[in-house]
Amino acid sequence: MSTLTLARPSDTTTSYAVTPARILRSEWHKFWTVRSTWITLLSSAALIIGLGLLVAANYDTGSREFVDPVQLGLSGSQIAQISLPVLGILMIAGEYTTGMIRASLTAVPRRVPVLWSKAAVLTAIVFPLTFVSCLVTYPLTQLFLAGTDQETALTDPGVLAAIAGTSAGITALSVFALGLGAVLRSVAGGIAAFVGGIMILPEVISMIPVDAVDTAIEYFPVQAAGNVGALDTLAGAPSPAASLVALILWAIGSVAVAAFFLKRRDV
Repeated sequence: MSTLTLARPSDTTTSYAVTPARILRSEWHKFWTVRSTWITLLSSAALIIGLGLLVAANYDTGSREFVDPVQLGLSGSQIAQISLPVLGILMIAGEYTTGMIRASLTAVPRRVPVLWSKAAVLTAIVFPLTFVSCLVTYPLTQLFLAGTDQETALTDPGVLAAIAGTSAGITALSVFALGLGAVLRSVAGGIAAFVGGIMILPEVISMIPVDAVDTAIEYFPVQAAGNVGALDTLAGAPSPAASLVALILWAIGSVAVAAFFLKRRDV
């Protein structure tokens, strides 16, 4: 006579708790399985290197007062200030477009950890990518700038800090854009808000003939990103440290606002 043994649920199933590490791992995998991620990252790195070499190769000796040697050699980073923030917008707003955000938020009912994990993954990818790209680009551009007023070595005082600041600026802009995408929940809306409100609006506001306005604009995201990556700070401009603090506050503020709406709106 055989005996039937029933297995307890704990014997046949495994409990998968929702932990920060697992949420982070999930967002990491999602990030790398999207084709646009690879295209945007590779093209951004190529533009940083290629455009920097192109500008350096065609540079005519001019006045050092008006040209920053680091910003000249890293001219391609200005394109990355657009392409990588667009990637940040796609990272969150793209899920709203495809409807995948419902699965993400169903798996993580608290919602906000999903947003913080996306910001962490974006930061962990964008900063190393841009920093390495800039480190490769700068010595190459100096081959064309040798003997000009823009000749500076990678080991000269402030150069590495300016390169790191350039990467930090792009990273902060990308996280800021991620927050915009989460608030607007639209790829087109997020891109329009970033390009129009962050890059064009300050130029319009700067036409107001008030000194306080000019001072405030220096702390806007794109302007602060330029200041934090400069070797020679212009007279009256905020220091790189002050600009970096402003950028961090913009990025944190954007994601915090996105978290506020994420918890209070339906998907």
